Amino acid sequence: MSASTADSKSGGRFAWLKPPQGGTDGTMTLIDHIRELRYRVTIAVIAIIVVAIASGFFYNEIMQFIAAPYEKAKADVLAATDGAATIELTNLGVVSPFTLAIVGCLLAGLVFSSPVWLYQLWAFVAPALLKNEKKYVLLFVGFATPLFLAGCALGYIVWPRGVALMLSFTPRGMEIVNLLDMVDFLQKEVMIMLVFGISFMLPLLLVMLNLARVVHGFQLGKARKFVILGSTILAAVVTPTVDPFSMLALVIPLTTLFLVAEVICRLIDKKRGITEENATEFSVDLDDGK
Repeated sequence: MSASTADSKSGGRFAWLKPPQGGTDGTMTLIDHIRELRYRVTIAVIAIIVVAIASGFFYNEIMQFIAAPYEKAKADVLAATDGAATIELTNLGVVSPFTLAIVGCLLAGLVFSSPVWLYQLWAFVAPALLKNEKKYVLLFVGFATPLFLAGCALGYIVWPRGVALMLSFTPRGMEIVNLLDMVDFLQKEVMIMLVFGISFMLPLLLVMLNLARVVHGFQLGKARKFVILGSTILAAVVTPTVDPFSMLALVIPLTTLFLVAEVICRLIDKKRGITEENATEFSVDLDDGK
């Protein structure tokens, strides 16, 4: 029986409650990495569910907050059409109110538990860092959490503008009632908030990879124009509406954050003495397990 197998069995049925420790030299087998991933995902999911359940006690307040973009979009459309447009937010079906409650509470759980699952993300990547670089865990969580929340907030602000733009195409002079399914409205709102929130953390991921000696600043410089093009394509694909305002609202800050990440990575490489010529000597060897 291998050491990793023995360690996995030493805790009995509750072994999953503890992350694998690896070997005496700090290395981990593929099975240990899988167990580590399972452990981190389990803790993150438990945190999200616990916060989501606690959010149920503030269900009405959460729904009012979620419905605020609809009221803003409706006001904009009515102002643009001189009150001629007819827009109503509806629940379609018997289970729609329950589905609405589940989605709303899960959104609150995901947002408010972000420090926990962001820490689990860092803890999974941290073993690839040098010992003196693992101290950046608090800095990562400290930057990742506000970046994620800022992205979600921007998505929350952009969403009603996108809705208003799409509803503005309703033909005038016709008795057309725009019925918006509340569940569908919320799902798209959640999607755009998460897309913005996760996208805002991508540049931080580049800095993490740079600390792990996987990516270097000069490589980001060479990929800059492709990143700008990729950001535009990403915004066009992932935003639930097709309006240019929502796309630009994601492309501009994402490109700006990438440029900031590139500068930070170049500064880290300069401190380490890494250049384009000697970068191979400092790159991590993914095959040696160190």
